[in-house]
Amino acid sequence: MKTIVLLLVLLTVAGVTHAQEGATSWKRYTVEGAEFSVLLPALPAMTTTRVPRKQDYKYRMERQLETFFNGVLFTIEVYENPKPEQSLEEFIRGNSEDLRCEPANQRAFTVDGYSAKECSSADKEHPATAQFFATETHLYRFVVRRRADLPEDAGREFLASIKLGKNTDGIKVDDGPGDRTVAAGRPDEKVRLLEKPEPSYTDEARAKGIAGTVILKVVFTSRGTVENIRVVRELPYGLTERAIEAAKKIKFVPARKDGHAVSMWMQLEYNFWP
Repeated sequence: MKTIVLLLVLLTVAGVTHAQEGATSWKRYTVEGAEFSVLLPALPAMTTTRVPRKQDYKYRMERQLETFFNGVLFTIEVYENPKPEQSLEEFIRGNSEDLRCEPANQRAFTVDGYSAKECSSADKEHPATAQFFATETHLYRFVVRRRADLPEDAGREFLASIKLGKNTDGIKVDDGPGDRTVAAGRPDEKVRLLEKPEPSYTDEARAKGIAGTVILKVVFTSRGTVENIRVVRELPYGLTERAIEAAKKIKFVPARKDGHAVSMWMQLEYNFWP
């Protein structure tokens, strides 16, 4: 008889961190192969995925970096821009619906010779400011979201520090949950599972009498997808692959912090018994 158990264990909140009282040191961060650097109050969480573009379904690398400090959520989104290249205007149209930007609050400018646009959200409860950039090979969206009780300039030092170009310097960020030396903030609302499909047993594993547990580390993203899947413990004869397939099909409501959807690192355990 087969029994499959799914265990969700909260490891840390990806991109939601609070600096310890009275001590924070902003540092400049970048990503290998990207053309930007920016100041942040802590090492951000980062997830990397490959997804198809909406207009032509051509796959491209996408990265999301997040960290949270003193009521402000800092987000960086990095998109490869393969040919036929997407224009800055096309990119903005496809990546600004969540901001509900007011036309009167939009402005064009340049940073290090690259064209850019800024827009401010019409959401009074959770105000946001976003800056969009296009370089030779990437498209970028930098977003500051703040609590409504904070001043309008909260987080502006983040946007003002953006540098673009092939020779940008900074601490290189890798996929992971961010700076664990900073006291981790708990989400106001944890991930809420809607569907958690069970993986099926493979015929070969059943014939071999294989039993055990597949352990995965994944990110339950703020966009409602399961990404950045890493195998911690595997099983042979296709069971690890079946566990990964099941993890990708999980439906959930993302965790929330200060009114914002945030990403979370989770551990999934799938127990297989023939």
